[in-house]
Amino acid sequence: MTSSRGEQIADAIAEGIVGGSIAPGERLPSEARLADEFSASRAVVREAIQRLQTRGLVRTRTGSGSYALTPPADGGDGWLRASGSAERAELHAFRTAIEQEAAALAARHRTVDDLAALDAALDALSAAALPAETVEADFALHRAIALASHNRYLVEMLTRLGATAIVLPHARLTDAVAATVVAEHRSVVDAIRSSDPVTAAAAMRAHLAASEARRERS
Repeated sequence: MTSSRGEQIADAIAEGIVGGSIAPGERLPSEARLADEFSASRAVVREAIQRLQTRGLVRTRTGSGSYALTPPADGGDGWLRASGSAERAELHAFRTAIEQEAAALAARHRTVDDLAALDAALDALSAAALPAETVEADFALHRAIALASHNRYLVEMLTRLGATAIVLPHARLTDAVAATVVAEHRSVVDAIRSSDPVTAAAAMRAHLAASEARRERS
């Protein structure tokens, strides 16, 4: 699949944020300036900004502009970055492998405190409104599941993947799709609560497959 012009521009800006040439909190150039810089239409630039919001790298404030967020902890791990459709497919398969195991282990080892943290993360995801907030809340819930696994290597790997691994098209999330996303996460949490590792792993695998399908349609 050939990447769109919007995706190419998003990749170029993301490289600046992750690489440090665009500092956390720095305001991005206006849509008009970015359109001139990349020789693209403002509609294409707007698509690029939406993609950056989806990756959790940019937050847009109405009437103020778009600002860079702190890049994920994997900033120095080039092998964790996916620049094309084939690499994204590999990264998705890798993420599915580690996250379904994290969910299964969480179902076996979760504590009362872990369940409280999962419920709080699920509530935060349900309440999130702005695209960047939704990405952050989504990733926080996945990390809470990893923490509940009580396997430090799974936690470390998911942390290194960072919020850029969240593939939901949040910038275009309708109320119906948002409710579906929350329901998918709730199924994983419910299986963990029930100490059912098989169902927890299956629910996580189904959620990630649905997430990738939504990204491909965006």
